Parts: sequence; structure tokens; C-alpha cells
Amino acid sequence: MQAYSSTPLHTARPDLIARLAQGQQYDLAIIGGGATGLGVALDAAQRGLSVVLLESHDFAKGTSSRSTKLVHGGVRYLAQGDIKLVREALHERANLLHNAPHLAQPLAFVMPSYRWWEAPFYGIGLKIYDVLAGKAGLGATEWLGRERTGACLPSVRQDGLFGGVKYWDGQFDDARLALALARTAAAHGALLVNYCEAHGLVHENGRVAGVQCRDTLGGRQIAVRANCVINATGVWVDTLRAQDGALSGSATRPLVSPSQGVHLVVDREFLPGEHALMVPRTSDGRVLFAVPWLGKLILGTTDTARADVVREPAPFAEEVAFILDEAGKYLERAPRREDVRSVWVGLRPLVKPPADDGGPTKGISREHSVTVSGSGLVTVTGGKWTTYRAMAESVLAKCARWNLLPTTMAAAATAHLRLVGAPAPGAPTTALREAPGEHLYGSEVEWLRQLPGHANALAPGLTEAMVRFAARHEYARTVEDVLARRSRLLFLDARAAAQAAPAVARLLSEELGEAVSADEFLEMARRYRTLPAP
Repeated sequence: MQAYSSTPLHTARPDLIARLAQGQQYDLAIIGGGATGLGVALDAAQRGLSVVLLESHDFAKGTSSRSTKLVHGGVRYLAQGDIKLVREALHERANLLHNAPHLAQPLAFVMPSYRWWEAPFYGIGLKIYDVLAGKAGLGATEWLGRERTGACLPSVRQDGLFGGVKYWDGQFDDARLALALARTAAAHGALLVNYCEAHGLVHENGRVAGVQCRDTLGGRQIAVRANCVINATGVWVDTLRAQDGALSGSATRPLVSPSQGVHLVVDREFLPGEHALMVPRTSDGRVLFAVPWLGKLILGTTDTARADVVREPAPFAEEVAFILDEAGKYLERAPRREDVRSVWVGLRPLVKPPADDGGPTKGISREHSVTVSGSGLVTVTGGKWTTYRAMAESVLAKCARWNLLPTTMAAAATAHLRLVGAPAPGAPTTALREAPGEHLYGSEVEWLRQLPGHANALAPGLTEAMVRFAARHEYARTVEDVLARRSRLLFLDARAAAQAAPAVARLLSEELGEAVSADEFLEMARRYRTLPAP
């Protein structure tokens, strides 16, 4: 349990840059503001270490805002025999649901069966899933007959349906959870700066001694000194590793094998009700989900190897066709291209196996990797959202073993550390499958309601007050920050997000005291609602 100030911290940009330029010697400098970097920042700050985190774009701009929105142990990993990863993830699932109940909640899944053997076969595996969860379980796995399966999934295809299996996992709002991690770390004294690019490492006597960074909004160059530097840049970790190798005169082998995951969003009418649909094995051997989330339905995901790494990856035509075709096999009304409200793509930073042949990525382990170079650069990659907290503990433990951080630092204590905005234990919460709104602000909703424009809706689930709150307390600097990650409108309905963009730009200009344009965001929203030609 953690008590935070009743007043939300302000995130005024000039104050953040002024603090960054003070020349402090930090215990820890973290490069990368996704789930991994933010988790490390919170863990280290909570232990009393001095921490700075630099993010070249916005927090959770990349992979960490583009997940399937599941907090899960990994049913597929159980099938692969990765018991250790599943057990750890199930334990961390319970911690996450406890620490941010307004942003992470249990969700029931139903696996329909169209072959007589599927329900007993998969049901036994899911019973093992329950056993591995132990006291952290969210509900017992149940075998369902044909009628109960249809009741749980009202629009599931009835032709040939034998029954199904119901089990429990979790879902969350990934981008807002990342923001909660950032704000909680800041409440513990960490300095976090988005739109601040770490473009170079500082080497002294053959060791990494800090970071050269640039405020991408103001242009100022700043040198940040730190005893330990952590490379948590996701699919981009190899870029920084190569730079470190060049400075120290050592070769580096690529560590990451990027995998592309595509998600399509359609209206909830395609699968009404309170349950998610899970297909354990599609035609390509992957798992497919249809997940109710913030009033819409997420269909996904793909797992496609990708050689290039880009900020805004585009879906391949075959990936879109695959998701629509597979969903159509299980829903009475098959979703079509014109039904898609938004499409988004994320790149997973999967750790390359020692002998990588460039084949399919679905078989690559989702465990994380922590390496330390000869110069002392610590790189962490791989893993998954659910285990971000355990990954942070692992990173700091390795730093201590390599004498990069004090071995006398306090023990980890984040397992039950409630995040900023978490309502009091036992307080009612609104289900994340419902339309977005004030419930995503948890205990801070009263502060939100005190801001101008509380009753002025700009779009479904977005008010003028929410934009002001994002600018004052949530590090928002651009229209995209607000419409993609403080609210999730871009991910839910790209056309509605485009319509709200000019009003958001006007309010941000007022709040930040500088001109903010919607033009760049409007082009992004066009891409999110445009599917590749078949």
C-alpha cells in the first residue's frame, strides 16, 4: 500500500528540462520509456536510488501501447512447455490486477469447440493453468455445453459447435498503465522526460559514464551523467549496443528478432456480451483473440517476422486478410474490411535464439534477456507486459552483481505497490470492456472534475477536462499523445479521433502556451483507418 499526495504532480516541460540540465550525477539513467524502462525506473526510485529516464518520443509510443491488451500467463506458452514463464506471469498477473484495479481487471475467455476432442483436450491444459496460478487464480476453468457456450458468446457460429471451455485471465489499458508507472516513479523522485532523445553514450576510461541527449521539442543538448546506464529501447536496443561496441572497439551480435503483430478493431455488435473469444490454434498455428475492450472489439493478432524496424509499421495485406478470415470462421457475422474502425501494428522485441535461421517467430521464447557489455552498458529486451515488474527486479539484481549499483540498496518492494490513481481496496471499478470514460482515472477523478470543460465532450469518452489533465499532469505534448495514449480514441475509432483533433490541438495550445498543430496527427489517423489493398 502506498499513499500519494492528494494533488497530482505537475509535468510542466520547462521544469523537467531545467532539472535535467542541473548536472546531477544519477545512480541510474534509463533510455527508453516503454513498459520495461518505466518498470525499472519505478523499482529503482522506490528503493531510493536517483533515477533519470529519457524517452525519444512519448512514453509507450511503440510496442507498449500496441499490445492485445491482455494481462495473462500465456496459454500458448503452456502448450510450448514453458512452465517457468507461465508460473511467473500468473504470479505477476495477480500483482498487476491488485496494484492498478482501474486499469487491469479479470476477464473471462471462452474457447469454442468444433471438434469433439477439443474441449476435453484444451480443458485439461487450462486446468493445469489453474493449478499453476494457485491462490493467484481468478476463477476455475469450466467445461461448457453447446447452450452455455452460445450464451457466453451470443454471436459465435452455431454450425458444428460441440461446446467450449471457459477460463480466466486479465485485460488492461496498456498505454495508461505505462503512464501510471511513469507518474508513480515521479512521485518517488525519479525524473522522467519524454521527447528527449539519447543520441550518444558518454565513455570515460573505457566505461559508460552517461548519456548525451537532446530535447527534441526545444533543441537543447544536455549531457547526463550516471553510474549505470540501462538500454531499454525495445526493438531498437541493437542500435545503442552497436554504438557502445564502436566506442569500446568490440563487435556486437544483433540481439533482437522483431515480430510484427497486427490488431483490427470493430464494433462490439460482432461479439456482444461479457466474454472474450479465444481460438487456441489458427491455420498458422497461432492463437487468435476477440477481446471486448473500451466499448469495441479487438481482433488479433499476427506474428510476422520483420527485418526492418520503423516507428509506425504498416500492416501487410495478408495479415489483415488472415485476421478477418479466421474471425469469420467463428462468428456468425463475419467482419469485413469496411467494418474496421482502426488498425494498429506493434513490433515485439523477441530475443534471437543462438542459431537464428530467420524463420517464423511464433516459436521464439517470450522470456526477457539482460546483458552487460564490457563497458558496462546494461541492455534489457524481450519479455512481455505482464512480467514488467519481475523484469525490473531482474535488471537491478544484475546491475548490483556487476557493481554498477550499490549492493546495499533496499530490497525490491513493488509487488504490492499500488500505482498513482489506484482506487482504495474494495472500491467499485467499471469494467474495461465498457466504453471509456472517467473510470480510467481511478482515485483522481475528483481532480479531473474540477478542471474547466468537465461536461464538454469532444468525442465519445473524451472531455475538454481530460485534455487539460493530460497537459498538466500526464506529460502530454502533442495531439497524438492525447488521442492515442491518454485517451485511446485513435485505437478505437480513427475517424472519430481525426474529428476531435482540431479541438484537442486548440486546448493543448492554450494549456502549453505554444502553438500545437493537428496536421501530423490527421495524417496518422488516416493511416490507422486505411487497410492495405488486398
